[in-house]
Amino acid sequence: MRTDTNKGPRRSQTNNGENTIRQAKLIRRDSSKFLRIIMILTIIIIGAGLSFFVLADNQEFLEKHLGKDNPITKLFVNLSKDNDTKHKADFSFPFGTKRRNILLLGVDSNGEGTDPFEGTRTDTIILMNIDPRSKSLNAISIPRDSKVYLPGDHGIQKINAAHAIGGIGMTIKTIEDTLGVKIDRYIMVHDQAVKEIVDALGGVDIYVEKNMHYNDYSGKLFINLKKGENHLDGKEVIGYLRFRHDAMGDIGRTQRQQWFLRGLMEELKKPETITKLPEIINVANKYIKTNMSFYELSQYASLAKHIDMDKIEIAMLPGAPNKKGYISYWILDPEKTQEVVDRLIYREKINPAELGQQMKAGIMYSEGNEEEAQLIKEQLTTLGIEVACTGHVNKTHTQFVAHSKQVTNDYFNWLKKKTPSIIGFQFVYEPNDVYCNGTDFTVVIAGK
Repeated sequence: MRTDTNKGPRRSQTNNGENTIRQAKLIRRDSSKFLRIIMILTIIIIGAGLSFFVLADNQEFLEKHLGKDNPITKLFVNLSKDNDTKHKADFSFPFGTKRRNILLLGVDSNGEGTDPFEGTRTDTIILMNIDPRSKSLNAISIPRDSKVYLPGDHGIQKINAAHAIGGIGMTIKTIEDTLGVKIDRYIMVHDQAVKEIVDALGGVDIYVEKNMHYNDYSGKLFINLKKGENHLDGKEVIGYLRFRHDAMGDIGRTQRQQWFLRGLMEELKKPETITKLPEIINVANKYIKTNMSFYELSQYASLAKHIDMDKIEIAMLPGAPNKKGYISYWILDPEKTQEVVDRLIYREKINPAELGQQMKAGIMYSEGNEEEAQLIKEQLTTLGIEVACTGHVNKTHTQFVAHSKQVTNDYFNWLKKKTPSIIGFQFVYEPNDVYCNGTDFTVVIAGK
């Protein structure tokens, strides 16, 4: 992996700690309810995929339920002002238009009555790259079982052990060293926050792709979910996210985290969510931690509502499972991992492919979707794209999976105009073609 030589000096663990203390003091000094609302809401926005500010366009609903002069109403109404008005949203970022890397961490419980962030392992690790200039977001999911070297004399460990051993400083240092990136800020969310926020929202709709049954009496984890459409409460969501007792193991859980975030975003888009803010804010105060300043958070809040959710590009670090004794690792593929980092974090530009050039595609479909698969095949063939293989797959989420560097988000957007049948498919970058050998992309038509 390369090191970040052009992005400025890396922050040391000492400086990181000093910055965290300084930010904490700043937040404590300004206890204004209005400022606290902005800060905490923005944390939730970023962690849930930057969709919460859809509410900002519903002024009538806000004024009816909260009152015209309520601070929450004023916040959302101000953020909804269009750029061509004299009250346009403020995009004067304290860091200009520079791209920023923000680390989103989800930590598990360390037992009742303990500090929610002390000695905990990171169950969820997502590295986000936000570009204020293009108003876009990329995200990389890092499997928690990834085999890495920890700083100091801690040797080879799973990446999720870094926080339990050395806190946020070691976690940041480990990821920076492994991927050759610089992490600018972090947001840490405790498992309990997910549970209580979901309960505050009244539950989340999720399609459970298989029956999930597991009982761990020592860990107090009991999972009993049935395949199909489910409206899950907070406890059930935690079980859904933590389930890994199948052939997919940790990778299946990483994928379920992505599906949950999509379901959570849909719930947050509902106008009635605004009436549940007080309870959500109380949860966030206890179970969400960040080193971002109030001013930074407020600026990201202004940017959030302008991000096109259809252009978000996500990927999981490529590799393969490996078991050594009783320990299971995810072994990162160095070359493919570097491709993902170059594409999503450094946003390296390649020589653009001609939109009509010869591409190879695969089409995988679940039972009952044969006609849709045939239609997409005909549409792709008409565009001069070779459909190299088709086949059955047991998937519950439709996706457009890019394998080649030439298959960019721009290419996907062009293809959607020519092939309306793939509109609404989630765009995923996966260098390893696990479906067909040697294709540039795979269309996955899922079923339920």
